[in-house]
Amino acid sequence: MSYNLTIPQNNGVPLAITVSMGECLFILGANGTGKSSLMQKIYSLYKDDAQRITAHRQTWFSSGEINVSPEQKRSTENAIRNQDTHQNSRWMEFYSEQRPSIAIYNLIEAQNSRARTIAEAADCGDIELVKTLAKPDAPIKMINELLRLSNMNIEISIVKGEQVRAKKSSSAPYSIAELSDGERNFLLIASTVLTAKSGSLLLIDEPERHLHRSIISSLLNLLFAKRVDCAFIVSTHEVMLPIDNPGASTLLIRGCTYSNSLATTWDADLVPPGSEIDDDIQKDILGARRKLLFIEGTEKSLDKPLYGLIFPNVSVIAKSSCRDVEHAVSGIRDSSSLHWVQAFGIIDNDRRTQEEVNELKARGIYATAVFSVESIYYHPEIQLRVSKRHAAITGEDPLILVANAKSAAVAAVIPHIQRLSGRAVEKSLRREIFQHLPKGRDIATSKPINISIDVASAVSAERTRFQNAIDVSDLSMIMTQYPIRETPCLLAIANKLGFQSREQYEKAVRKLMIDDSEALIFARSLFGTLEVDINEA
Repeated sequence: MSYNLTIPQNNGVPLAITVSMGECLFILGANGTGKSSLMQKIYSLYKDDAQRITAHRQTWFSSGEINVSPEQKRSTENAIRNQDTHQNSRWMEFYSEQRPSIAIYNLIEAQNSRARTIAEAADCGDIELVKTLAKPDAPIKMINELLRLSNMNIEISIVKGEQVRAKKSSSAPYSIAELSDGERNFLLIASTVLTAKSGSLLLIDEPERHLHRSIISSLLNLLFAKRVDCAFIVSTHEVMLPIDNPGASTLLIRGCTYSNSLATTWDADLVPPGSEIDDDIQKDILGARRKLLFIEGTEKSLDKPLYGLIFPNVSVIAKSSCRDVEHAVSGIRDSSSLHWVQAFGIIDNDRRTQEEVNELKARGIYATAVFSVESIYYHPEIQLRVSKRHAAITGEDPLILVANAKSAAVAAVIPHIQRLSGRAVEKSLRREIFQHLPKGRDIATSKPINISIDVASAVSAERTRFQNAIDVSDLSMIMTQYPIRETPCLLAIANKLGFQSREQYEKAVRKLMIDDSEALIFARSLFGTLEVDINEA
């Protein structure tokens, strides 16, 4: 048995997907891309065989006891099923209080029903049937196993056949209504899945709500293993969940088209299980747009927020080093199975030769025209634009502010000339050494290798070059050629421009990029043809 889905796409070509028993499809995308609309559409197609756990679900229980009659329960389930086919169920949950109660009812009823059938078989003396009926674990036993395997120190039990109680270590049993948000969410998902009828299509929207990724990932893996007789579709923002389930397919949703308030088509790509790409790269592409821009830095560094503003039509992904950027771009570009993804990279210039810059660009990796990202934030042109905005409030002359900042910046780097000169030539000297490393033919012919580099002369020449820039106050040259972030230079600039800290100034730069289109155009110009290349990809 399987469920066949046809996803209308923006390009007019429907995407056909089949989810069979024992399989899982992850629907992954950012907020506003139409995941909930798609889940609601799928539920409407298979409402008689589907169980849906909505993203906007209520996770608290009014009690841990059965508080509805069988007839009330059946009537409410029918009402919920009909209501969930309506468009407004995408953002509203009707019968929100009754849904958790029904989950508890089903859990208790499954436990009691199992006990009754086993007892009836025992009364008839059919010991073989008793063994057969007792072989599958009871839902409560499976839930407690899942809790232990997920490192949640809780045990669930049913008291008097109608009350669900929780217990921690040596504590006295207490109502499941007193569980934490995450614990209740865990119990709600597990109860719904484990008590679903065989052959069900289980739709779980944002299972990660109130639960740490490590817990929900473990829970889903275990539930998939327990219910191989069901099919799963899981909608999530958590990019690691599909990675933790390598056997699952992933539908990447990037956006949708609305007719009035109804989503009618989607921009989607299907990533089949076992795609030929390493895990690190796969983590980066899931949930992203078709065009990716890998940059040096971390999620909290200066690079990502600035590049996100300069290049708004791509997904910006931070990598810790230039080598990681190169690896990520090459990994995606070399994977034919990811033909729908276009990858680019930005790395710091670091005094690279023009030959190196050209070679990198041919591989989709762009070296900045400045030394590092700080050289963009503190570029004289950007300083002037920020000063004009700031001076409009203070009444100061922006040209005087920039001139004072320039003088302070030059003065701040003077004590660091020797050290920065050494840092500037460090990589160039290393590159020269690597160029002289023996190649295969040299080793085969036992050709001697002699490497001699006059480090002192190289540093001295660089120091003279640096001093010349200082003498003429060439701040632009200093910023593009040296690691000025290792000096008090940047703080001196921020202070002279009227800001209390670097953070305050850098925030003003990002605000400038939002408000001033000309500033944005200038910043993009520092990256050569990258913008054009991205748009044409």
